[in-house]
This record gives sequence, structure tokens and C-alpha cells, in this order.
Amino acid sequence: MKGSIGTRTQWKWLFYGLKGYTSKTMNMYRSILKASKNEVASFRVKVLEFHKTYKTKATCEAFGISRPTLFRWKKQLKEHGGRLASLIPKSRAPQRIRTPQTAPEVKAFIKQYRESHPGVGKETIKYALDEWGLVTGLKTVSASTIGRRVKDMKRLGELMECQKTLTVDARTGKLKQRGQAKKRKKLRRKGYEPQACGDLVQMDSITRFEQGLKRYFVTAVDVKGRFSFAYEYATLSSQSAKDFMQKFQSVCPFAVKHVQTDNGKEFEKHFDAYVKEENLVHFYNYPRHPKSNAYVERFNRTLQEQYVNWHRDELVDVNTFNHGLMDYLLWYNTERPHKGLKYIPPLKYYLETEVKNKKKSHMLWTLTAS
Repeated sequence: MKGSIGTRTQWKWLFYGLKGYTSKTMNMYRSILKASKNEVASFRVKVLEFHKTYKTKATCEAFGISRPTLFRWKKQLKEHGGRLASLIPKSRAPQRIRTPQTAPEVKAFIKQYRESHPGVGKETIKYALDEWGLVTGLKTVSASTIGRRVKDMKRLGELMECQKTLTVDARTGKLKQRGQAKKRKKLRRKGYEPQACGDLVQMDSITRFEQGLKRYFVTAVDVKGRFSFAYEYATLSSQSAKDFMQKFQSVCPFAVKHVQTDNGKEFEKHFDAYVKEENLVHFYNYPRHPKSNAYVERFNRTLQEQYVNWHRDELVDVNTFNHGLMDYLLWYNTERPHKGLKYIPPLKYYLETEVKNKKKSHMLWTLTAS
């Protein structure tokens, strides 16, 4: 089959042998199937079928169309012998596309300047072009136009570019650019909003330098209930992120369903494999867009201002620091009021909104005096 409709020969054999089969029958079925794949054509067919029973005035009022439009569709269908595919809208793209009108002298200057100064941007070329235009008296162009001309030159092979190192892929035997990462489609959040605690947990990492050593924190915040967690590591890897995820799941009072992270390497390999194993949905932020992870970014600031900066001397010893950090997080989740939760702690918010039988909540240990 070609697409979902098939070739003429394939449709011929599909209906071959049926009683009453003719080439006209085949064309009719092809037209119906083609029209059904187009939303606009399907709507027009529905309107015309409605018109057969309820006439013009009722049809126009029911579907909000004018009389001329209705009769234009009927005429269009009649002129094409009743073929429903004729109701599919034609392309509205202009038949005559305007060609760029950049002076040859300007194009030559852009090419010469880019080759003399490899890698410069359109704004840099624009400044030089304006200076050159004052001398020659030629009209210059905008930076956007310069960018488009450079792109056209690259596409046509008119612009000399730096030759990148090529290597041979041992598995496929094909040439590829060194350092060229394999593109992978990543799932984005795209407006998904959590409705309950655990629906979406944002995660991030922090890097700190202390006494000549690097120390790392992995942090997480539940977007709906603001339940938060953090842990320090001596190294930042996907194994560390996996370990953190396991710890977070063991202390949070709800089941996690979606996690959202940036595109850091620590959230790949072991972490991603564990997330898939747990049947969690993993959302990735758009590159260079920290606002996507706004909740955890705000928690990172609070964590550093209220705890990390006051215990710098403990950062070198990971175990000692984490022991004190747990006390802070216990206070943060059970006692500290949150503005986003109408000034109540995250755990209290969870108990009041989502736990029906509070006596059976396995998080009541945090409310005891011991």
C-alpha cells in the first residue's frame, strides 16, 4: 500500500471478483477514504449530508456557514463527478515566491568577509558592511538578511567552511564527525500540570567548591506538595542520581509518577534505566531554559542560603554533612511554612489534602516527639 490509500493496481485486486465491481466503484472508494483522512473535507461532507435532509437555512444555522459557501461546495462536488476528495482544500501557498533581491556586490562582500574572518556572526558582518557601504555608496542590508545569505551560501556550497575531523564508526563503517552526539528525541513536559502529590517531581544538581574539593548535591521537589529532599555526593554520576532517586522514593509519603530533569549527564544511563524500570515518565527541560525547573531551582537557593552556606566546614566529609542535612530537611518538610501552600508545611498539606485516614499514614513518625 502506498501510504494508507494504495496504488490503483492494488485497489483493483482488492475489489476484484466482487459483484457489481467497476473502475468507477474503485475510484469512489478511493475518494471516500482520501476525504476521510482530511478533517476539513470530512466536515464538508457532513455539512452536505445534513443539507440533504434539513435544507439550506437549517444547515447554515447549524454549522455557521453562509449560503454561498454551501452552494460552492455543492458545485465543486458536482463538477468533479461526486468525488469526495474534491472537497479537500487546495494549497494556499503562493504560486510565485519572491526571490531575494540582494545586490551581487553585497553578497560578494559578505562571502569575502566571512571567509577572511571564519566563524563571525551576522552582527559583526553587519557592522563591517555598513562601514563599507558609506565608502562605496551602496545600500546595505539588515543583519537578518546577512544571516539568510550566509545560510544560503552554506547550503549551495559557495562558502568555504572549516573541515571537521571525520572518524569511522566501527559498528556501521560509516564516516561521522568526531564528537558528534547522536540525536535522541526527548520527552518534554509541554504544559503537563500535576493534580496530586507525586504527579511531578523536579530534580536538579548543585556543584560546590570547598577547600579545593568539588562536592555535589542532587535535589528534588514535588511540584504539587513542595515535599523536598537533597543529598550530598563526592562524585556526580548517573549512579549517584539513581541512588538519590531510590532514597527519595523511600522517604516521600507518596508514589512518584513523573520526574523532570535538565539534560545533564547525571540523569542519563543508570538513572534513566532505573526510571524506566520503575515505569516513571521522564520529562527533559528544553536546553538553556532553567525556568522549566523553577520549583527545584528555588529550593536550591533556599537550601544554600539556609543550610549549606552555614555548614561549609562539614562539606568535605560527606557522611557528616548528610547527617546534619537530614535534620534540616525534616524541619523543612514538617515545620517550615510555605507561602505556596498558604503557609503550612508540605507534610501537613499532604495529610490534609490527600490522606483520608490520617491515623494510618506511615509519615506520622515525623510528628512524634522522639
